[in-house]
Amino acid sequence: MRQLLQYLRTWIILSLVCLLLTWSLPAQAANQINPKLEQQVLQIIREHPEVLIESVQTYQQQQQDKLKQARQAFLQNFKTNSQAVIGNSPVAGSPQAKTVLVEFSDFQCPYCAEAHKTLKQLLATHQNDLKLVYKHFPLPIHAEAMPAAQAAWAANQQSKFWEYQDALFTNQKQLGEVLYLDIAKKLNLDLEKFKSDRLIANAAIDQDIQLAQKLGIAGTPFFVMNSPNFSGAVQLSDIEGKLTDTSKQGNNIP
Repeated sequence: MRQLLQYLRTWIILSLVCLLLTWSLPAQAANQINPKLEQQVLQIIREHPEVLIESVQTYQQQQQDKLKQARQAFLQNFKTNSQAVIGNSPVAGSPQAKTVLVEFSDFQCPYCAEAHKTLKQLLATHQNDLKLVYKHFPLPIHAEAMPAAQAAWAANQQSKFWEYQDALFTNQKQLGEVLYLDIAKKLNLDLEKFKSDRLIANAAIDQDIQLAQKLGIAGTPFFVMNSPNFSGAVQLSDIEGKLTDTSKQGNNIP
């Protein structure tokens, strides 16, 4: 019986893949779907729904295990070699700070704009013991998120990221080409270099996006913190407490 269920599970998965592939083809090819194959798949699902559910659950568990392993590897690397995680990302705060806060953010996200205000206050209060790292995570649902990220990356090539970032969040409702150039002019950036750097920004931004996806980050803002007493994902509202509370320890990425 176990062998039969395993066979059915494999057959369902393979059949569904074949069927989904044909359904995703252009209309002309879709008309050539094998009706017999379609009926076989549907019949198996009707007669053995528990096998399909079990297969989905197994797949979901496998994905969760992979995600957990990726997060654990990231945290271990963050603890032992934080500079490797920081890479070429913009950094604010004290270079000597033992506490590193990595922010994954989107310039068109309203929650990120609110978090930006809080982070500015946090850095002012803990300027000697906090290092803030910015990672780009422009969400596909925001049309101006990627263009804004490209502009901010270009500003970073002229050591003006944080000023540019602040202007973007302050004027979030006006995101667009006019604003990007206006900020660059006000910051006295070399406009030709700024324009050319925007065109090559995607490679660096994609590295941040890939890291966010590897960690299973679904939304912004998202924070990961590493300090002498804490390492893991952290809520913005809890960051100040983590900075002052030396009694808490552990790995807290969920």
